[in-house]
Amino acid sequence: MKRSIRTAVSLSLSLALSVFALTGCGNGSADDSAAEGVMTHEEYMAAANDDQVVIDTYVQAKQSWWEDKATIYAQSKDGAYFIYNMACSEEDYAKLTPGTKIRVTGYKTEWSGEIEIAEGATFEILSGDSYIAEPTDVTALLGTDELINHQNEFVSFQGMTVEPSTDANGNEAAFLYSYDGSGEDGSDLYFNVSYNGNTYTFTIESYLCDSTTDVYNAVKALNVGDVINMEGFLYWYEGVNPHITSVTSAQ
Repeated sequence: MKRSIRTAVSLSLSLALSVFALTGCGNGSADDSAAEGVMTHEEYMAAANDDQVVIDTYVQAKQSWWEDKATIYAQSKDGAYFIYNMACSEEDYAKLTPGTKIRVTGYKTEWSGEIEIAEGATFEILSGDSYIAEPTDVTALLGTDELINHQNEFVSFQGMTVEPSTDANGNEAAFLYSYDGSGEDGSDLYFNVSYNGNTYTFTIESYLCDSTTDVYNAVKALNVGDVINMEGFLYWYEGVNPHITSVTSAQ
């Protein structure tokens, strides 16, 4: 399911969010000195679904902005976050450049295995340091229980082989427009890659990397049997479903 059109987790959660959403995105920068109640990544992961959470983290990439809602990938040195449909003006969205430190207040939830901060969260920009994550090579963790511990992190995959993808009519190709081949140029791209005899589906999320980007066109140029290296965000949807931002030949 395309995330940007997904509805809020529940009416009760949306109502709860409105209690602390009165300040919207936050204006300008905030002092980073008052950190009472801010969670570590470990504390965030230990929180129950629908618990209120407060985190300090750093913007890594922006997926979308629409109707004063922003969806971003964020990461700190101790872990990563996916923040879905956070309340944000277009003016403040422009300020969320990679490396920007923010404090996010929202509710933890899960959608098809993806742990995220739910629709309606608020944020403030923090002054001080910045952070851009280097990709962590998780190739060897594919197929293991440990992989999910890196969910939403900026990661890399090395030496993976492109496998056929099959559309709804049974036709095979190196990639599909949409998950079943029903899309068109500009839609999400889905493609299969293998490692150690197991095959995984990776995605070019078109809101994150549209049809004008190098990675989108690199996937369109793939052939079955190509061996490639990749970088992207370790998104989860009914299992590992990375949102890829870079594809290069490993040969």
